[in-house]
Amino acid sequence: MSFPDLEYRTSPVRESDADLLLVALPPLEAEDSPDLSDWPGLRDALLAVGFTGAAGAWVRLYAPEATRLPLAVVGTGTDPDAAALRDAVGAAIRALTGFATVAVAAPYADPALWTAAAEGAALGGYRFDGYKTESPKPRAGRVVVHGTAEPDDAALKLIVETAASVALVKDLVNIPAEWLGPADVAQRAAESVSGLPVSVEILDEEALREQGFGGILGVGQGSDRPPRLVRLEYAPDGATRHVALVGKGITFDTGGLSLKPAASMVGMKYDMAGAATVLAVLRAAASVAAPVKVTAWLCLADNMPSGRATRPGDVLRLLDGTTVEVLNTDAEGRLVLADGIVAASREHPDVIVDVATLTGAILIALGTRHTGVMGDDEAVAAYLAAAAEAGEPAWQLPLPGHMVEELDSPIADLQNAKIGDPAGGSLFAGLFLRHFVGRTGDEEDAPRIPWVHLDIAGSGTHKGAPYGFTDKGPTAASVRSLIRFVLADLDEEAR
Repeated sequence: MSFPDLEYRTSPVRESDADLLLVALPPLEAEDSPDLSDWPGLRDALLAVGFTGAAGAWVRLYAPEATRLPLAVVGTGTDPDAAALRDAVGAAIRALTGFATVAVAAPYADPALWTAAAEGAALGGYRFDGYKTESPKPRAGRVVVHGTAEPDDAALKLIVETAASVALVKDLVNIPAEWLGPADVAQRAAESVSGLPVSVEILDEEALREQGFGGILGVGQGSDRPPRLVRLEYAPDGATRHVALVGKGITFDTGGLSLKPAASMVGMKYDMAGAATVLAVLRAAASVAAPVKVTAWLCLADNMPSGRATRPGDVLRLLDGTTVEVLNTDAEGRLVLADGIVAASREHPDVIVDVATLTGAILIALGTRHTGVMGDDEAVAAYLAAAAEAGEPAWQLPLPGHMVEELDSPIADLQNAKIGDPAGGSLFAGLFLRHFVGRTGDEEDAPRIPWVHLDIAGSGTHKGAPYGFTDKGPTAASVRSLIRFVLADLDEEAR
């Protein structure tokens, strides 16, 4: 994974030994325009190039009176908050190439926001070590954030581990599917937590069959690369809360026998982003020694067409015994997730969160930047609060009771899709998953385990022009929000 090494210093940024100085500034014409007397000649240089201070707008400057080093200035917008500063610094680090070390300062922002600047730098500096014959100019390999707040080693470590988690997801999702089948993901998952207090259990196709994981097996049976289920557990002594994370891990999605059109198949290596996400979040929790038990379930399968593949109209028996008529083999993510949710429920965690690039319908509903959120209101509220803190757009969608009857199949307990009826497709998928969420205890009348469903089919990939710290390609959407969700104040029901 490739993102900059981070440091924090309280020494003046102009004394830096970096290769370039990056200064984040608000508009010069604002009512509380910054006093740049400590930077001789900088105001005139900025005015000469038409610097506006607009959020994310950056310029390279020649200001020899202010600094002997190369200089860049990025705008924060007026009254910058954490999100604005994170995006501004991230945008500049993403765009600035060819400098090994960059020093960053936001001298006119709240000193406590150095953490946002550092996080933006780490996120904007990510680059996938891909397959180009000639490597592009590198982004900074080291970023030193300068500020006046007292150093906080724990805060810096959390930023670094969050950046590492985001980079892990992007790396896994970027790798072509030919080199990343279910067994490969399982192996990389084990390697990624090596040296951490995390136990790893990998179920192969024989173990899945013996234990009754009919959803994962049914989706993966058409591929020459058999499915896997990976269970990871981080269980520190004294943990007072247990968060279970379930991720969709379709290593390539052709649609199965319900074959996708050629254009829709491009990019389907991204369909394992949910599994990568839950792996990365658990890894972060273990890396910072969070006092929370976290289990992650990676539901891994290759959805391919062949003479062995599940046919439309076939019936699968899932882990809890529920029978499902598969009307659309391209609605496969909910089948593997259902098995994972049942398995997670058997351990009676305090909350279950599933993450999946689940439905194309979520793009129609929310576009490409918002994550669709469904589930129990209190748990959803806690996630939305974490997402707001992380600056990741998310929106709650309903689980309407009147749609439950549409899950019924004439020959099985449930059907996995509504053929010919696109209305509320994301909601239908959410209702399908809710069916498999277990109870808080073994009693039949025990309440259902609090549950959150995250549909990242739109937010998990960015195809347009880069913005803020976000580049083209996988975004690792919901990783930073989930880390905050897991680490939330243990005494609070919701944030």
